[in-house]
Amino acid sequence: MRGLQIIPDDININVMGLRYVAYVISAIIIIGSLALLGTRGLNFGIDFSGGTVIEIKTPEVPDLTVLRRDLNALGVGGISIQEFGAPDDLLIRLPQQAAGPEAEKEAIQKVRDYLDSSFTGEGNESLVDYRRTEYVGPQVGEELQTQGMYAVLFSLLGILGYIWVRFEWQFGVAAVLALAHDAIATLGLFALTQMEFNLSTVAAVLMIAGYSINDTVIIFDRIRETLRKYKKMPLIELFNVSVNNTLGRTIMTSFTTLLALIALYVFGGEVIRGFVYALIFGIVIGTYSSIFVAAPILSLFNIRRDVLKVNDKYPEDNGDDESETDGQKA
Repeated sequence: MRGLQIIPDDININVMGLRYVAYVISAIIIIGSLALLGTRGLNFGIDFSGGTVIEIKTPEVPDLTVLRRDLNALGVGGISIQEFGAPDDLLIRLPQQAAGPEAEKEAIQKVRDYLDSSFTGEGNESLVDYRRTEYVGPQVGEELQTQGMYAVLFSLLGILGYIWVRFEWQFGVAAVLALAHDAIATLGLFALTQMEFNLSTVAAVLMIAGYSINDTVIIFDRIRETLRKYKKMPLIELFNVSVNNTLGRTIMTSFTTLLALIALYVFGGEVIRGFVYALIFGIVIGTYSSIFVAAPILSLFNIRRDVLKVNDKYPEDNGDDESETDGQKA
């Protein structure tokens, strides 16, 4: 029984013919993301900014305007409140207290006292459900920012080294530039939406890099194979053949991954929503960069066929139409 085939084997999209359009789109994405990062910045979560987060569930939907006004009148600094899923699930952020840990405890107690007195039952018992209270000191927040930056940087350097060893240096540079494109675009999205950026988001960025490089390596491997097989085919045409040969696998892998991520986004709850949100965007931008960024960037380098190991099982390409057709079916 023949399986369902969405992408036909003989697909022939002129990817390299669209490379200048892709350059413009990517330039807009990169410049826009950097501008957003410079002007709006990231909405760092408690992991990076320090302070205290209190997650509560109230017995009724509160008036956030009144609640925000009263909490900010407690004298513990600017307190932010946001819904965390349902309207009665709230996330309260307290800023870092300059006087130290004791002041942090006092600030938390002031907030709890106010909430307990505002939501009481018949016996004056508190009806507030305190789900979690997290405190991160300023030094720990700075260390986590530094470690998160190092994690992304060292992963890119490791990928560069891996591609350099497996292929040639041109492949490594093209792959890392495509990965940097994905990472900057993801950061720009978080700067635009002001969704919380925390340690789980850093993990999502690293996962996006791993997913994107997997697609890129497959395309590069096919390019190297086709370079060995067709030694007279023009490089632009050869790159088109290689990308089209792997297009079905790339799109179907991304599609099935997105199905699982969308299910997680809908049913996974607020705790992992930012993480899944980053992954969904990263899969889309990573698939785009693997097809329209990595190979076109590689075409800018002077790829020398003579530095690649010659595989004797491939006959010398005579440049006729029959050999090129075979190359498209490979």
